[in-house]
Amino acid sequence: MPALQSLSLSPADWWNHAVLYQIYPRSFADSNGDGIGDIPGIISKLPHIADLGVDALWLSPFYTSPQKDAGYDVADYCNVDPIFGSLSDAEKLIETAHEYGLRIIVDVVPNHSSDQHPWFQKALAAKPGSRERARYMFREGKGVAGDLPPNNWESVFGGPAWTRVAELDGSPGPWYLHLFDASQPDFEWKNPEVWELFRSVLTFWLDRGVDGFRVDVAHGLIKAEGLPDEEKLHHPPLGNNGPFWDQEGVHAVYQEWRKILESYGPDKMLCAEAWVMPLAKMAHYVRSDEMHQAFNFGYLATSFEAEALRSIINESLAAFGGVGSPSTWVLSNHDVVRHATRLGTDFVSQGQPTGIGPRSPEKPDALLGLRKARAATALMLALPGSAYLYQGEELGLPEVIDIPDDRRKDPTFFRTHGERYGRDGCRVPIPWEAGAPAYGFNTTGESWLPQPQAFAELARDNQVGDPDSTLELYRSLLRFRNQEGLGKGSLVWLDGFSSDVVAFANGSVSVVSNTGEQPTARPDGEVLVTTTALGDEMIPAHTTVWIKTA
Repeated sequence: MPALQSLSLSPADWWNHAVLYQIYPRSFADSNGDGIGDIPGIISKLPHIADLGVDALWLSPFYTSPQKDAGYDVADYCNVDPIFGSLSDAEKLIETAHEYGLRIIVDVVPNHSSDQHPWFQKALAAKPGSRERARYMFREGKGVAGDLPPNNWESVFGGPAWTRVAELDGSPGPWYLHLFDASQPDFEWKNPEVWELFRSVLTFWLDRGVDGFRVDVAHGLIKAEGLPDEEKLHHPPLGNNGPFWDQEGVHAVYQEWRKILESYGPDKMLCAEAWVMPLAKMAHYVRSDEMHQAFNFGYLATSFEAEALRSIINESLAAFGGVGSPSTWVLSNHDVVRHATRLGTDFVSQGQPTGIGPRSPEKPDALLGLRKARAATALMLALPGSAYLYQGEELGLPEVIDIPDDRRKDPTFFRTHGERYGRDGCRVPIPWEAGAPAYGFNTTGESWLPQPQAFAELARDNQVGDPDSTLELYRSLLRFRNQEGLGKGSLVWLDGFSSDVVAFANGSVSVVSNTGEQPTARPDGEVLVTTTALGDEMIPAHTTVWIKTA
């Protein structure tokens, strides 16, 4: 394990080439055996994360919450939910991560709060037209008695995006907007009090040493004037720009937040979760006076096919480069089907929590999916720019499909009456030790979502030291990426390969990714990394190779 060290301040643009590791706290490590991961559990595993070779951590929410949406329904942005530990635990985590040379990025959820947030509780108790209600998006209903929603908007989780409240005397009142679950009312970002709330949230955590924020639903804060009906599309495109997404006014929020972060020094960063297409529009979020990163969801949703990959890489480099920013590459996170499963099907994430379950028509090919996932990761980590990894992908974890209906937790499953499985399958607690209770997630065997037997073989302790394991592949990729400066490099396409091959040079490293079914010739040079064993002078199907050429 790496020795403890003080975090040295790297150049102010560290995020431009960093590899960040996402931790989903409730599924990472459980220190007290209650079946839910916690902050002390994360602290105990920091040596393993540092040993992997990443630069920073992104933590999904650990704030006070009723957990209706696994913590993305925040009741107190400046405290820690007891299921995860205490505020002092969070402060210890930040301090200890820095000692390991790891930066800490935390989630901030500005589009909505929990319905248990004191502000919303006061709004429910207040009168129509009050200051308290002006902090949220209350609107009168349509129809003779106001018994119809204000417009036709639908929740991302399924069902209507509006819920009607009852006044204190029992009479029907106005409706409030919730783009997600009914327990997550949307803030009214035209209200200065909302701006002030989040100024205080940012400074609270910056004062405690965090290095930045990942901004949840960054493209959703501002809604179109007049809240017009949404045009209903049978197959909405990735990054559909409806009247509640990607409104121009949202950029003023991040221009102010950028100034707040800069007041704490040049090395604090913001990352946008913004499902926006085309990428040229997504790049607006990383202009020089706004955020520093925006997840490249266009890349995440691209199939492992050479033509599609070359196209999205070119589009990404042009779009983000056009505003002076590298791309932020990503393949998996807590909201999408894990790419070790996704790439073994024809399923392509469209930015909606659809999920795969036992009744889904798609039946993934597990071996093919993992083989493609390893190759896809090696391709991604060779690209210039930054990248995010999601906990467990370094173990080759698949989506967990066979979760019983009565064990599911995602509100998507319930709001769609089981039509969409949601995101539980990518959130199952990860395995650390093959022979331990809950595969080392804790010592009691409890687990908030059931772990499959396949996790025993994929447990971390089974993979350490095995040169063919996915864990050791990731360690090698990250080591050579750092050694060769690939994140800081530039891409030059290489000619002379078939249409099924993605080939480019980044500095003195040639990267050849064979996405097709037939072997392809391997260039001369020292093989640094290969995702599948090489035979003769050929690169097998669904394999990526890094070759040192000079």
